[in-house]
Amino acid sequence: MRYGIIGSGMMGIEHILNLQHIEGALVTAVADPHEPSQQAARAAVGDPGLPVFADHREMLESDLCDAVVLATPNMTHGDILLDILAVDRLHALVEKPLCTTMDACRDVVAASKDRSGIVWMGLEYRYKPPIARLIEEVNGGAAGPVKMVAIREHRFPFLQKVDDWNRFNRNSGGTLVEKCCHFFDLMTLIAGAKPVRVMASGAQDLNHLDESYGGETPDIIDNAYVIVEYDNGVRAVLDLCMFAEGSRNEQEISVVGDVGKVEAFVPEGVVRIGRRDRGRDMDEIKVHDPRIAFEGLHEGSSFLEHLDFAQAIRTNTQPLITLEDGMLAVAVGVAGQMSIAEGRAVPMDEVL
Repeated sequence: MRYGIIGSGMMGIEHILNLQHIEGALVTAVADPHEPSQQAARAAVGDPGLPVFADHREMLESDLCDAVVLATPNMTHGDILLDILAVDRLHALVEKPLCTTMDACRDVVAASKDRSGIVWMGLEYRYKPPIARLIEEVNGGAAGPVKMVAIREHRFPFLQKVDDWNRFNRNSGGTLVEKCCHFFDLMTLIAGAKPVRVMASGAQDLNHLDESYGGETPDIIDNAYVIVEYDNGVRAVLDLCMFAEGSRNEQEISVVGDVGKVEAFVPEGVVRIGRRDRGRDMDEIKVHDPRIAFEGLHEGSSFLEHLDFAQAIRTNTQPLITLEDGMLAVAVGVAGQMSIAEGRAVPMDEVL
């Protein structure tokens, strides 16, 4: 299968490296207006003659690709994805977040209907082996009916991107959209219900305050607590800190039900399962997925997602992660950003 990559910055290169380990996959074209990114793509593919385009529309018209991966800066997703969706035969994998605004999300979801090509939402954290095992255990009843979901991400600050686009809310959608849509997707998947209200507290307390771009100081938050309430009574909370490099794990997830508790730890690769009637006597499982041929930046999750994307294309089956999933994750992030800015709880019907 011939793949085109639109956007060959850090995540575009990550997709190229993953595709090199997918049987039958071949990167045949790249589109990116930034010349150093074009050269980085050629180097990653190992082909100095790889066709590169400054304009993604030229690549879409070239007939060099069967599928495309969209990995451009967040604020460009809406317009570029509409161009991709207009080419009916093309399959597409869209990097998170789907878009930075709800209007743009609604536009691309509407445009994705009744197409020949499959459209897959890139939310690869579902595929991180410890998280996938946690979801499997929860779905199998290890915790009983879910009551509470807690996700902690304690990590390093945002990395530097081309033209520093990720330093400003207007470009990224805000930290809760740009970074945390992954976690809101996981919360909703685990809760098995619709989010109805979001309450958040957050700030920019440390990161990027000494930086200036065109006379502007970055405005992206670097820490937050976000509570999400669901229509089945489940409550979820995100604890985010982006100046917490001194952590054993970057992500820790806890799901509690009326029977017990299931936890996942990444990158430690451990899942713990406990029952209320057993107290501190817990099962600890070291998790690894033997299918992973390339670990990459996300513990092999991008590789596993590409396996399923390719399988869906080959078998002409529906995507396991949809643009609607991506839109709902963005919506919770948008509500969280609103809650912080306005100091109030935000009903989801104000956003959706």
